[in-house]
Amino acid sequence: MAKMVVMDQTTSFWLDLFTWETWSEFLNNGGKISGFREGRWTTVQRVATGDIFLCYLTGISRFVGVLEVTGQPFLDKSPIWKSAVFPARLPVKVLIQLKAETAVPVYALRDQLSFFQPDPDSAAWTGHFRGSPNRFNEADGRIILNALEQAQANPRELPFDPKKLQKKIKVQTFVTNSDKLVTIPQETDRGKTEVEGTEATEHTKIQALLLRLGKEMSFETWVARNDKSKEFEGKSLGQFSGVRDVLPRQFDPVTNKTIELIDVLWMKGNTIIAAFEIESTTSIYSGLLRMADLVAMQPNINIPLYIVAPDKRREKVLEEINRPTFSRLEPNLNEICRYLSFSSLEQLFKKYGADLRFLKRQILEDISEDCSLTDVAK
Repeated sequence: MAKMVVMDQTTSFWLDLFTWETWSEFLNNGGKISGFREGRWTTVQRVATGDIFLCYLTGISRFVGVLEVTGQPFLDKSPIWKSAVFPARLPVKVLIQLKAETAVPVYALRDQLSFFQPDPDSAAWTGHFRGSPNRFNEADGRIILNALEQAQANPRELPFDPKKLQKKIKVQTFVTNSDKLVTIPQETDRGKTEVEGTEATEHTKIQALLLRLGKEMSFETWVARNDKSKEFEGKSLGQFSGVRDVLPRQFDPVTNKTIELIDVLWMKGNTIIAAFEIESTTSIYSGLLRMADLVAMQPNINIPLYIVAPDKRREKVLEEINRPTFSRLEPNLNEICRYLSFSSLEQLFKKYGADLRFLKRQILEDISEDCSLTDVAK
C-alpha cells in the first residue's frame, strides 16, 4: 500500500511546472533540488519548509509528482537543466513520482477544482498554470494530492499523444553573438489592425478592469490620453474614480508623450507603480513598441511593465517580445516585461470580488508570467 503524505495545518500547496525534459533532468540530478527562474525569487522566498509542490507536466496537462520542501530557498547557478539555469532554488525530496502514462490529467479533476468554476469549458483555468511556484488554495491542493496518492496506489495508464511531451512554442530561435536568445516569428497578417467592433470593446473592458483594480488597491490611475472618452458600462474611462487628469513631469517631454499613451498606469504620488499595455488586436505591436520606446529613452527606468493580451495570443506575445529588435535593448524588453492574460485578470475579480482592496501589488506577479524564453521551459 502506498504511503500517505503527512501534513500539518501550516502546510501550503504550490504548483511546480515541468516539461518532460526538465522533469527528467530534475530526477536524473537526484530529485533533490527544484529551481525556478530568477524573476520568481520573491515568490520562492514565501515557500516554507514542509510545504508541498504538486508537479505538473506541460504539454500533456497532467500532475506527475509530489515534492516536499526540506529547507530554505537559495540562489545557485550550478547546471541542472539544459534549457535554462532556474537559479531560484529550494531543497526538496520526492514523495510521489508517476510515469507520464499514469500521471493525473487536470481535466479528470475539473468537477472538483475551484479554478474550473463556474464554467468548466472555459480556458480560464489555464491562468493557474502560467508560472510557478504558484500557490493553490488548500481545498484544491488536497484534491490534487489525493488524486496523486490514488494514482500511485492504483496506477492506470491513460493514452496521450507522445508529441505533446515535447510541445514548445513554435518560433525560430537563434543565439546572437552576445549569447542572447531571440526569435524570428513566422510571417503573419501583421498588416491588419483590427481595432473596431468586438476587439475595441474588449480592449476598453480590460482597461476598465485595470483602472478599477488599481483604485481598489489604493493607487491613483491613468488611462491613455486618447482613450479617456471611451465608454464602458455607460461611463467614460476618464471619469472613473481615481483617474488622474495630469501626469507628473519628472521625465523629458518626449518620454512624457510616450507615457501619456500607455493604456493604463498605476501611480502613488509622483511614482509610477505599474504600466499596462493591452494587446487585443491581431498584430501584437503597438504596445510592445511603446514599451520599447520607453526603455530605449529611459534605460534606468524601474517600472514593472505588463503586456495584457487574450489567452489565445500568449504565444504571439512571447515570440514578438523576443524579436532581435526588442532583445537588443538594455535592459532586454523580455526581461522586464511580464505577460498577463485576460482570463487571469478576470478570474482575479471573480475570486476576490469585494476583497480586492486587501490585495497587494505582488498579486500581479502571481497571475502573470515572465516573457523571457527561459520561462517557456519550466
